Amino acid sequence: MDVFGQAGHDIRMEWSMEGISALAADCVVLVVVDVLAFSTTVDLALHRGSRVRPVRWDDPADVAAAKAEGATVPDERGWKLRPSTVHTTAPGTYLALPSPNGAALSKAAADTGRHVLTGCLRNARAVARLARTLAEDAPIGVIPAGERWGVDLAGTHTEGPLRPCAEDHLGAGAIVDALIALGVQWPSPEASLAARAFRAAGPDVGAVVAGSSSGQELRAKGLGADVDLAIAVNRSEVAPFLVRGDFVDVATH
Repeated sequence: MDVFGQAGHDIRMEWSMEGISALAADCVVLVVVDVLAFSTTVDLALHRGSRVRPVRWDDPADVAAAKAEGATVPDERGWKLRPSTVHTTAPGTYLALPSPNGAALSKAAADTGRHVLTGCLRNARAVARLARTLAEDAPIGVIPAGERWGVDLAGTHTEGPLRPCAEDHLGAGAIVDALIALGVQWPSPEASLAARAFRAAGPDVGAVVAGSSSGQELRAKGLGADVDLAIAVNRSEVAPFLVRGDFVDVATH
């Protein structure tokens, strides 16, 4: 038995790229969680009728492929696509979203042949509903992205050792908690711990995320509005589902 695959549990959770490798063998649904800010940006963009192609941050070929498919690549127009700038795009725009964490993990998860969703605090319940429907009683894997030590997105350094972060642990916990509420049983200890952290935070989840290292980092850069949008727990009914390389909204109600 592969103990790191968390066999015997209906809900499983493990971090980042290694988590995908550990869980993909059994889990038919993989949910990537990158609260600040890939998953939150996808949620808001899909709410405006867009579809979003995840693009690896430092992969020119991936960017070129997205452009060839007709996607708008934000960085080429002098602005960054993030939660607080989504409203500046025309509704229905086909967007490419470069990201060193959420986008890269979404593409890696897709390579496993599993169903891929991306979730955050805003849409935890909606994503859990779709994940349960897609899984059909098979295991569901939740993958918090985490951050990376030493990453400088303004430069060329986008790799570094994993930094497990409060916002993605709580985002994953919100999705696990919603799955349990829907009747999915037997969460692994890793998944159960995340759900307990989310429940323990209660109404202070937003304050915890805002006060975390990641939240403070964004506020110090003048991006506090991104944090405010990310901590609106279960405000959204969007369920981003990766279909032929693009995230689309197929929320179940």
